[in-house]
Amino acid sequence: MFFDFGAGEIFGLGVLAVILVGPERLPQLAVDAAKLIKKVRAMANSATSELRENLGPGFEDLSPSDLRPKAFIKKHIANALDEVDAAEKAPKFNAKIDPDLP
Repeated sequence: MFFDFGAGEIFGLGVLAVILVGPERLPQLAVDAAKLIKKVRAMANSATSELRENLGPGFEDLSPSDLRPKAFIKKHIANALDEVDAAEKAPKFNAKIDPDLP
């Protein structure tokens, strides 16, 4: 996802954690880290849902990755190009004015 860790790096970090923290405090540290990650994830989900709510209609499918300027611009340009393509492909009607009408 964000980090590219292999088995060797994870094992090395585990050994380093046991040496620095100690085997008796490591389980509590892992529990505290899991709680912190859960809290941060809940805050991020709350902020995203609040942002969707405040932006109003049209932003129901908003995701945090859409907030990066590059992704935001790409998404909106793609939507605009799709609208232009749809308009060009739509059937064109040539309306003729009836010359007999006043």
